[in-house]
Amino acid sequence: MERRSFLLAGVAAAATPLIAGLAPRLAMAQDYPVEKGQPAEKQEYRYYTRDEILTAGSDFLGVTVEALGGALEKIFADYGDHPTAYIAGTEASGAVGIGVRYGKGNLFMKDVPEPTQLFWQGPSIGFDTGANASRCFTLIYNLREPIFMYRRFPGVEGSAYFIGGLSLTYQRAEGIVLAPIRAGVGFRLGANVGYMSFSKKRRIIPL
Repeated sequence: MERRSFLLAGVAAAATPLIAGLAPRLAMAQDYPVEKGQPAEKQEYRYYTRDEILTAGSDFLGVTVEALGGALEKIFADYGDHPTAYIAGTEASGAVGIGVRYGKGNLFMKDVPEPTQLFWQGPSIGFDTGANASRCFTLIYNLREPIFMYRRFPGVEGSAYFIGGLSLTYQRAEGIVLAPIRAGVGFRLGANVGYMSFSKKRRIIPL
């Protein structure tokens, strides 16, 4: 417990030096260059079923099927019940007006035999308060190949929900939608603006 508190305090403290340079980068988040080749038109993908997502998500997050079901119903109502991929990972974050988040996980796709390890990091500005160490289960829509994950995904403003003890937000870029569901220690409540940047290797500075 002391070690977890120490890590969370360190993450929150690390956000302070980012304040000066953060605003211009957030303004550029929507224009972040993407990998060429991601199709603009609608494509047919192999997708995961409701039961597959419900089983994988509840097992990974350590929650009941009923608890996860409420969050999934919200996502399915907003974006449909055909996610093409999901990420199972862990992350740590902290915020007092300005925040920072680091994560690591595995990306699963039906057309890819082995899971793909990836990292994510990013700042946020808004009405967030508190610190968080959590497991994160992310549904992904319209992803064709793992390579298209390595970009910035701006957060959708106002898309912060708490359903059944789980937190839910949305992020979106070039037609790809992420719906991270988090279960962990503490809450971060607020409609923040920011982005998550995914990479093949861990980055110290989340910009």
